[in-house]
Amino acid sequence: MKTDIILCGVGGQGILTIATIIGQAAMNENLYIKQAEVHGMSQRGGDVQSNLRLSSDPIDSDLIAEGRCDVIISMEPMEALRYLPYLSKDGWIITANTPFVNIPDYPDMDKINADLSKVKNVIAIDIEQLAKDNGVPRSANVILLGAAQKAIGIDFDKLENAVRDVFARKGEAIVEANLKALKIGKEAQK
Repeated sequence: MKTDIILCGVGGQGILTIATIIGQAAMNENLYIKQAEVHGMSQRGGDVQSNLRLSSDPIDSDLIAEGRCDVIISMEPMEALRYLPYLSKDGWIITANTPFVNIPDYPDMDKINADLSKVKNVIAIDIEQLAKDNGVPRSANVILLGAAQKAIGIDFDKLENAVRDVFARKGEAIVEANLKALKIGKEAQK
């Protein structure tokens, strides 16, 4: 098993929480894991990106080469396109479809959607609306993770266990909200 993942979005959207959950699931499966983070502006509103590499064999580098990424998980559609050169020919983009307009010259969504439509494998969902509609407004990032589960290649129950591990210290209500969000995302990927 080998999966190279780029996680991206805007500061404050929960990208690093997604990385933590995937990393916990991988460690629970005795997989090798390497992670490299680039925080951009390192503040709420700045671009955030993380390389996450999972493998059943040892991993030499924590960085993903251009054209070698298996999955881009993006909390923001323009950010998904920023890392498109890294995506492999058969790679997946799992992205939120609602923009986080944090720059004055944010591209037109029709252009972004046209560019996304050129990619072979794309799942674009309105995670913010799903989170609101289902009473888990602070778990949109975990909905996106649920939608990415098949592309990542980690069994759903392993991600559920990782959610329990990662959020356990925050109490049962937070654990249950994030488990619900993970299931919503899994259903949205269909």
